[in-house]
Amino acid sequence: MPEELQFPSEGRLLSGYLARPAVDRGQAPGVLVIHEIFGLTGGIRAVADRLARAGYVALAVDLFAGQNRLVCMTRMLSGIFLNSLEHQGVRDTRRALEVLGELPGVDPSRLGAVGFCMGGSLAIALACTDRQVKAIAPYYGFNPRPLEAVRRSCPVVGSYPEKDVTARQGEALRAELDAADIPNDIKIYPGTRHSFANPGPAFDAVASEDAWNRVMAFFDVYV
Repeated sequence: MPEELQFPSEGRLLSGYLARPAVDRGQAPGVLVIHEIFGLTGGIRAVADRLARAGYVALAVDLFAGQNRLVCMTRMLSGIFLNSLEHQGVRDTRRALEVLGELPGVDPSRLGAVGFCMGGSLAIALACTDRQVKAIAPYYGFNPRPLEAVRRSCPVVGSYPEKDVTARQGEALRAELDAADIPNDIKIYPGTRHSFANPGPAFDAVASEDAWNRVMAFFDVYV
C-alpha cells in the first residue's frame, strides 16, 4: 500500500507519497518524482504509482509542504532562473533523494529522478550536483546556468513539446550532453504543448505514452 511520510530538510519538514512494487523482490531501484508548480497533485501521485507497477520504489516529494504555495512557488522559480544549482529547491530535492536511498528495500546505488516543468528543471540541477542519481527524466524543464554545468550530469532522457519555449532548452541540453559524451535521449514532440504528459487541456495521449516508454527503456539501462 502507498505510504505518506515526512522527513526533515534544513530545519523544516518535507512530506512525500511513497509507492512500492506489489511484489517484494528484495532491493529495488528507486525513483524520485518531482512535481510541477501545482505541487503534489493526484497526477503526480499517479506517476509514482505507475513507477511502482514497473518495479521501482517511487517517492513523490512535496516541496511545498507546510508552506504558502504561492510564496514557495515564487521563490522556487526565482531560484531556478537566478541561482540554478544551489537554491532551496535543489537542496530539498537532494535531501529527498537521500531519504529515498535510505529507505528499506531500496538499492541506494540505483536511483533515478523524473520531474515535470519546475520539477524537470530541478531534476537537471540534481543531476549536476548529486552523484547519487544515475539517470534523470526531465519533462519540459529549464536548463541550469551556466549551461556547461550539465557536463557533470548523469545520463538524461528528456521529453519536450515543440510548441513551447522549453523546446529550445531540450535542443541545447542535447547539444551540451553530446559534446560531453553523456548518454542521452532528448526528443521534441511535434505539435505538442507545455504539460503534454500531465492531466489537463494540453494532454497528448500519444506523445505521453511514447515519452513514458522511452523513460522506462532508458531507466532499464541506466538506473
